[in-house]
Amino acid sequence: MPRRLAGLGVLLLLLGSAAARAADLDTALDRYLSGLTSWSASFAETVQDTHGKSVGSGSGSLTIVRPGKFRWELTPRDAGQSGQLLVADGRNLWFLDRDLDQVTVKPMDAALSQTPAMLLSGTAAVRDAFEVSAAGHSEGLDWVKAVPHQKEADFKLARFGFQGTDLRRMVLEDKLGQKVTLVFDSSVRNRPVDPSQVSFTPPAGVDVIGVPAK
Repeated sequence: MPRRLAGLGVLLLLLGSAAARAADLDTALDRYLSGLTSWSASFAETVQDTHGKSVGSGSGSLTIVRPGKFRWELTPRDAGQSGQLLVADGRNLWFLDRDLDQVTVKPMDAALSQTPAMLLSGTAAVRDAFEVSAAGHSEGLDWVKAVPHQKEADFKLARFGFQGTDLRRMVLEDKLGQKVTLVFDSSVRNRPVDPSQVSFTPPAGVDVIGVPAK
């Protein structure tokens, strides 16, 4: 699975995690997570290299269902690319690369054992996996920074921009200095989600790599 999608999957799992403990510092992230059962939005994505040069862009949609499920669909703007789909169904993590006609599947505990996936059971709080801190107000948004405790994480830090309790922007910086920015639009909070949106069956004829947990 490409590092770019793996890192983004980690962040989606963070957003689908249990709310922080009441004794913890209250941030815009805590207020966003409080009472959250589902969240969906469309987004625009840009990718920059270490020099700030744009090296990719795309658009897509994201649906989160707590606990432990999400659907992430991305269509790159690069000509000739059909797009990618990442689905966490609560037990397995599925990655469909439509250009390769290939599906990769791993049990979620094996695929993301050193990431916020452990939060999906609801037995841990955000701050058990991340150092979370308020990061000021800019561009009309309240920012929160999250730094993973585990050195094995795929990303160095993440920044979340909120307008009230609505997530409007997410910035991921990886260990190589690449930056992925997501700008969210048309978000909907706590609306019922069709179960088919957070389940996955490999399409007929595609190669499947890995063995899903039953």
